[in-house]
Amino acid sequence: MTEKLSNAQIAWRAAQDIKDGAYVNLGIGFPEMVAGYMPEDREAVFHTENGVLGFGRNPAPGDEDWDLINAGKKAITLRPGAAFFHHADSFAMVRGGHLDVAILGAYQVAQTGDLANWSTGPKGVPAVGGAMDLVHGAKRVAVITDHVTKHGEPKLVEACTLPLTGVGCVTKVYTSFAVIDIVDGHFVLREKLPGLSFDDLQSQTGATLHTDGDVADLTVPEL
Repeated sequence: MTEKLSNAQIAWRAAQDIKDGAYVNLGIGFPEMVAGYMPEDREAVFHTENGVLGFGRNPAPGDEDWDLINAGKKAITLRPGAAFFHHADSFAMVRGGHLDVAILGAYQVAQTGDLANWSTGPKGVPAVGGAMDLVHGAKRVAVITDHVTKHGEPKLVEACTLPLTGVGCVTKVYTSFAVIDIVDGHFVLREKLPGLSFDDLQSQTGATLHTDGDVADLTVPEL
């Protein structure tokens, strides 16, 4: 089996590209981990759809205040200057273009930047939710995901076959194997695991991978 990054390592790698002072929304579930891996010399202002701006790392077990939660109903801490506001005001921030980055999970990402991250299947949900607003309201949309499904099928594809969350919205993907930009309707490989050949990576990707100069090694700490 091909060696791959853990979810924590993928989240760590995505956090390294968040600029100091950026306003950032993290999707429910796996993307929430990104907040815990911000570089010590940088500070992002994290936004959650249920109405908090400026939350911090997860509290230690036993220290939770369950009046303080994110959109995924997980306990959060507050940083100095944090603010609370109505759910409608939260979405006004999203739709008004005030977020620098949205980091979301995915079922599928197309080479054109289309995103499918919800489903009405057996374990699905009845609607797309706030992700539809986030992908077209944030200035930059990145995805963190395993490179393939639990059944070994590519999640990076030529065209999505699941219901779309947004069209042409994703610009960068951090996977368990690689870091990939989406440029002019193509997947452009920027980094890959050192022990993974280009051909092996291509065989597990559902669309053509392009290169633009050297491909760097994807190196992360043990977490």
